[in-house]
Amino acid sequence: MANCSNCAAPLPKHTSFCTYCKTKNDVDLKGLGDHVVHKPDSKRFCPRCEIPLQTLKVNSKEKLYIEQCKDCFGFFFDLGELEYLVSESVTNVFEIDHKRLGNIVGNCNSDYGVKYIKCPVCDKFMNRINFGARSGVIIDKCKDHGIWLDGGELKQIMEWTKAGGKLFDNEKKNEAKKIADLKEKQMRRDIAIEQAKTDQIGGYNFNSGHGNYTSGSQIFGTDDIVSLLIKFVRKFF
Repeated sequence: MANCSNCAAPLPKHTSFCTYCKTKNDVDLKGLGDHVVHKPDSKRFCPRCEIPLQTLKVNSKEKLYIEQCKDCFGFFFDLGELEYLVSESVTNVFEIDHKRLGNIVGNCNSDYGVKYIKCPVCDKFMNRINFGARSGVIIDKCKDHGIWLDGGELKQIMEWTKAGGKLFDNEKKNEAKKIADLKEKQMRRDIAIEQAKTDQIGGYNFNSGHGNYTSGSQIFGTDDIVSLLIKFVRKFF
């Protein structure tokens, strides 16, 4: 269990706020590895606190610069950066720990509630999207610029990944795809059946593949079909 950086009291599992001294703790950087604050500060502003974000340089195989708010400890990742950081930080996960996943979801609770926030780059409202099946994390995403994570959510995603969350998410996506494919096949069958019914007029079954139309063993030419259609229309109208 993590402890408050200000009073050393144990932090609740579901939040990075200390219930004793009300201090907001940065629980994400502990699992981020080696990193340094890179100067100057970013020109982008925190969507929560409306102050300039500071830029962090993370030591990884590739040079990775991410932005963080020094007050609320939220992160902004350019497109692809979050996925890269998670894949570099969590490796060799080959099975799903369902019990651990259940505990992770149960311990998740946003400090902000449901609120749409603006992208630090374009200042447009971002979409709220579930990060992955049973992750318990709702990310704020701008489709053109990147992803915002509130303080504590990066740690949540890391723990979810270690418990096999990515594997579980892929399983759910594959199941959903199989169900969608089955529904599409059934829809095509239903359409084919309805089309066959409409092709049977007055008890005659038309086969247009060879230019002739058949009813049982009797073969009709085009002129015969025209006459039949005229009689059919006159009969009912």
